[in-house]
Amino acid sequence: MPFHVEGLVAIVVFYLAILAVGIWAAWKTKNTGSEGDRSEAIIVGGRDIGLLVGGFTMTATWVGGGYINGTAEAVYVPGYGLAWAQAPIGYSLSLVLGGLFFAKPMRSKGYVTMLDPFQQIYGKRMGGLLFIPALMGEMFWAAAIFSALGATISVIIDININISVIVSALIATMYTLVGGLYSVAYTDVVQLFCIFLGLWISVPFAMSHPAVTDIGFTAVHQVHQAPWLGSINSLDIYTWLDNFLLLTLGGIPWQAYFQRVLSSSSATYAQVLSFLAAFGCLVMALPAVLIGAIGASTAWNQTEYGVPDPMTKKEADMILPIVLQYLCPVYISFFGLGAVSAAVMSSADSSILSASSMFARNIYQLSFRQNASDREIVWVMRITVFLFGASATAMALLASSVYGLWYLSSDLVYIIIFPQLLCVLFIKGTNTYGAIAGYLFGLVLRITGGEPYLYLQPLIYYPGCYPDENNIYIQRFPFKTLAMLTSFFTNIIVSYIAKYLFESGTLPPKLDFLDAVVARYSREHMDKATLVKSDNIVLNELAPVNPRHSLTLTSTFTNKEAFNYVDSSPELSNTEDN
Repeated sequence: MPFHVEGLVAIVVFYLAILAVGIWAAWKTKNTGSEGDRSEAIIVGGRDIGLLVGGFTMTATWVGGGYINGTAEAVYVPGYGLAWAQAPIGYSLSLVLGGLFFAKPMRSKGYVTMLDPFQQIYGKRMGGLLFIPALMGEMFWAAAIFSALGATISVIIDININISVIVSALIATMYTLVGGLYSVAYTDVVQLFCIFLGLWISVPFAMSHPAVTDIGFTAVHQVHQAPWLGSINSLDIYTWLDNFLLLTLGGIPWQAYFQRVLSSSSATYAQVLSFLAAFGCLVMALPAVLIGAIGASTAWNQTEYGVPDPMTKKEADMILPIVLQYLCPVYISFFGLGAVSAAVMSSADSSILSASSMFARNIYQLSFRQNASDREIVWVMRITVFLFGASATAMALLASSVYGLWYLSSDLVYIIIFPQLLCVLFIKGTNTYGAIAGYLFGLVLRITGGEPYLYLQPLIYYPGCYPDENNIYIQRFPFKTLAMLTSFFTNIIVSYIAKYLFESGTLPPKLDFLDAVVARYSREHMDKATLVKSDNIVLNELAPVNPRHSLTLTSTFTNKEAFNYVDSSPELSNTEDN
């Protein structure tokens, strides 16, 4: 394949434009946040992200390289088709459920990161444990999409994969480093526009190629391969449901989502943003679905791609860039490549910022350096943005099973963090003992279920499992959802048992070594002075702990309008007077 100078120039121009927008956003908002609140401004954008920018950035966070490439691949692969392209519907429902049930309680209490409520109720050690699967999910996701981007660019302009991955990662890391959420949000607006325009421009050119059969006909008739509408076999129904629930419910407990929710100017705005993003995800999936259908309707032996077809060459995961390269004019394929690059960076920058935000606040500040200055926290965030960006790039270049690692880590987000989030927000009385037990039970059940992408053989063989071509057993039973439900109910049951044993006197208070039931005033729990501003929230919304007024931490609440629906409580003034 010849080296395309025009394609390289197009990519360079696009990357420079994105970098310029990111730096402009950082300069425009450099004075945002009062003295001592700069770290919060970087994490949640000063809580003044409007509907337009907020809707774009939340949509762009989900509409990444994996979302677009994965949807096209699912529609293209024979035997699967549109019936198995679950991401558009799954993620859209995830955003709707997040807006209905999770956005308001999280935003109205003024949290800064997703891990704040866990540290408030369960203590800093439990927050540290939950940081592990959250970090794994964000980092492996960023690595997977960087890897996909390198392969995509190499298909179209025949440039070294490693160079394209490194340059893309440097651009995304650079503007995230200087501007935080503001740079990410404003570049997301540009990137989402490029994705929409780039893919929609490519579709009519690809569809009109002489080698492409009418996609309406191939949807229900076998021409070059099985109909692209696809079908679900009766044996695979439980697998389909398991994966769908993982996308729908497991798509909620991500810092990248809650970072947008918590950056909204009010709880109501946070809900509206979620609904707008749900609609945006569906709209942005349409060109990817059409490109997958075009790939399934193409006689590849009549194109420069030749034989065998992409499925036989095991390049089905690259069907989108292949369609752009071989079914579109050169200048159109370069424009489409810019769209794919935009999709990747719009997700990668969000993941890197999310990981650094959780580390700087929930691990460094709240767990180790509670008296750290705001300037110190800002520098910790900048350093970790660089380190996490470099780590994701290294994994994309070196790891042979990045996607397998991401699948496993995203499962852990669904199985461990989602039930914990349900308990901490909606189930009264759960404590650290139940949280740890639920965490361990969910982790064990997931790992013992095996992972084909990592060639991890299961230890528990559920009904209906069968060996694949590598003799790794595939589970048909919905064991991921079983592990999630087990984690959820284990948390509740163990919490209530521990609460009864300690409060009834069956166990002496000295055995409450986690300070979760009897020792309720332990420093282990995040108190009012650490987590909130006293003039913005009443005490009955917080864990029952003694405030330590000597701390000088940055506060987390900046918007009083978000609390208008909360009744005032005399407890606040009484406690402050003491």
